Amino acid sequence: MEEANLANLYKEQLFLQYARIGKCLSSERRLELLSLLSNGPKAVETLAHQTGMSVANVSRHLQILLDANLVRFTKKGTYVIYCLANPVVAEFLSSLWKVSEHQLSDIPRLKQDIEQHYNRVHTISKKDVLNRMEKGDLLVLDIRPREEYETAHIEGAISVPMEELEDYLEELSRDTEIAAYCRGPYCVYTTQAVEHMQKKGFKAYRIEEGVQGWQTS
Repeated sequence: MEEANLANLYKEQLFLQYARIGKCLSSERRLELLSLLSNGPKAVETLAHQTGMSVANVSRHLQILLDANLVRFTKKGTYVIYCLANPVVAEFLSSLWKVSEHQLSDIPRLKQDIEQHYNRVHTISKKDVLNRMEKGDLLVLDIRPREEYETAHIEGAISVPMEELEDYLEELSRDTEIAAYCRGPYCVYTTQAVEHMQKKGFKAYRIEEGVQGWQTS
């Protein structure tokens, strides 16, 4: 085979493999599943509950992700637990979010719409969080599901899943200042939680970073 033909064949095969990942990520539901798994391993049933999809539909999308080697699974009793196949996949997702945010004007516009809707909710910087945690005058809450907290969390944060927040607040003095975080800058749950705490009489702030963004910033 001529050298030029060999080079072209190699190039075609290489980009064909790259395209497998691109085609796999062409579904917004599969991207959502990967985003959830970037926060920690989850059972198929948990993913179905958190996405609003049926178990069968989630399983179908996970099989496509599995075929592209983006996820892997283990079995725990009758449950099938999925996670990202490699930390490199989480890094890739982070890069994808950043590229999308910079190149697609609709994404920052969506963020701006949320900020305008919840205009009483203010964001606190990482520097201020660290300074105030060191002084002991700021309580940091992780409102994600507890299994995500157990996988990784901001050091010093307390796990209070969203569904437990109401009961937890009843035990706190209204003088307590609180900062909360969830899954990153586009997670609306953080904003909703902070607004709820403000309505209960607390001085509360939103932490924009999720765990991964906090660790890399």
